[in-house]
Amino acid sequence: MFGMKKLGLILCTAVLGVGLLAGCGSDTKKEAQLTQTPGVLKVGSETTFPPFEFAEENSNKYIGFDVDLSEEVAKRLGLKLEFVSMGFDALIPATQSGNIDMIAAGINATPEREQALSFSDPYFNEGGFITIVRKDNTDIKKMDDLANKRVGVQIGTVPVEMAKAIPGTDVKELDSNSNIFMELKAGTIDGAILDQAVAMYYLKQGADKDLKLVGEGTKAPGTVFGFNKSNTALRDKVNGVLKEMREDGTYQKIYDKWFAK
Repeated sequence: MFGMKKLGLILCTAVLGVGLLAGCGSDTKKEAQLTQTPGVLKVGSETTFPPFEFAEENSNKYIGFDVDLSEEVAKRLGLKLEFVSMGFDALIPATQSGNIDMIAAGINATPEREQALSFSDPYFNEGGFITIVRKDNTDIKKMDDLANKRVGVQIGTVPVEMAKAIPGTDVKELDSNSNIFMELKAGTIDGAILDQAVAMYYLKQGADKDLKLVGEGTKAPGTVFGFNKSNTALRDKVNGVLKEMREDGTYQKIYDKWFAK
């Protein structure tokens, strides 16, 4: 009888041990599911959007405000950052399919995008959208003057619908902001609508020789990171890191690096 009790005790202990190990394995698996690849934060972006994200001159390295923020977020989460460049219109499908964990591409939280993504808290509340034209253009003085004109916009962005809402516009959707600037200079479009912070950066880099901003910028809708709707855990952790960065001054240092006048 004593032998049977002892055997039972050993079996119970073994089962308990297996249960504890299973519990530990479950927690590990749960942590691994924070990102598609354990230990790696894959961030997707359209990398012709300075000063948010762009390729460093004579280098394949990506730099910019979003890149620096993403690096700090990944570091604080104990993850390695992998920054992936792709077309703007490919970002949402890549997030939905799990090819990337997060979008960092200067995006705004629109009702249409909310059907496909969940969003971080806004991390940039300045800018809005503005009209840009050739310097020798005298007809277009504000956004409404784009009526019946050829208007360039980046495919998949908010300005697409803004341009289409202006009567008579011939809207040309282009792959990147750099293509918009090239077509403006070439005269194949009359004007363009794009992010004000991006437009101002391009002008500061020398584009003001040929181009100018006209009219007032629209109200900034707030810039956010995008996530797969099912991955609320990653979104919540990123929100927590953004809050910490604002409180300890890290966010301000990164902001000043790219936007200080």
